[in-house]
Amino acid sequence: MLKIQRKSNGRVLFTLSGRIDGEDLEELRRLLELEAAGSSIALDLKDVTLVDRDAVKFLTDCEAGGIKLENCPPYVREWIGRESGLTRRKKTMNARTNKLQTREHDNGPK
Repeated sequence: MLKIQRKSNGRVLFTLSGRIDGEDLEELRRLLELEAAGSSIALDLKDVTLVDRDAVKFLTDCEAGGIKLENCPPYVREWIGRESGLTRRKKTMNARTNKLQTREHDNGPK
């Protein structure tokens, strides 16, 4: 079960405790969306005990979107790194495929 506490003192800090799984992500997204645009937001993961793959993808997206992850457990940090790498590789492959398709289209039958 995930417990979420919110503190605000010049920035917004959500302290997460317990297990984060896919079922918790909708609530976390909702809470983050309620914050004012441009707010400095951080997630404190010190008391997180377990995450699933959906949670790691969510945290990866949060970090990419400018949300700071504090006290991130080492195994979660490593997993986020792997997910970030996979995302970058997929984007690179998609860009290469699009470039090849464009080239083939431009140099098609004459």
